[in-house]
Amino acid sequence: MPEFDANCRRCPRLAAYLDDLRHRYPHYHCAPVAAMGAGAPRLLIVGLAPGLHGANASGKPFTGDSSGAMLFGALHAHGWVTAGGDGAVHLQDCRVTNAVKCVPPANRPSGGEVRACNSLLASELSRLSAGAVVLALGRIAHRAVIMAFGRRQAAHPFAHARVHQLEGIKLLDSYHCSRYNVHTGRLTAAMFARVLRLAGTLAGGV
Repeated sequence: MPEFDANCRRCPRLAAYLDDLRHRYPHYHCAPVAAMGAGAPRLLIVGLAPGLHGANASGKPFTGDSSGAMLFGALHAHGWVTAGGDGAVHLQDCRVTNAVKCVPPANRPSGGEVRACNSLLASELSRLSAGAVVLALGRIAHRAVIMAFGRRQAAHPFAHARVHQLEGIKLLDSYHCSRYNVHTGRLTAAMFARVLRLAGTLAGGV
């Protein structure tokens, strides 16, 4: 299975975008963003892609923007994250990754870019133990997980809080915790809390 490549330039559009961003934001990470957390987690969270001023800046998934604040706040509330004395967060039996490892223009990866990164996601999924839970944040992340398992998309339609059984693991869907979804009310804090509680139940408790 392929391993994460911090110097990957497989997608010409994304590589060119990162080159441009390095000039505009010289102190940003501006490179592919690796997964973070436990090596063999009971909960794997799959997002869309690094945010321009979040993970693309910090080099860590879901850190530095409002989506990350909502995600890590909810994870902390449900026992998946602890705060260290150094101010850093520590994931407990939990791992966070993205369907696409490089920030895309306008936060919209193409289908080809999702496919180009899919072998990396498949590699992460292959390391999960039976009974683990995958939480897909948004429709693109959901479709990337289904693709990685080689399943038919039509057999596993996305729906908030829906659970899918896949190869010994459970896939749980949620609307993405993006600023847009929160501001429009598509995803509320209460809705996201219920999804995290369900994830804990499906994974056998935190």
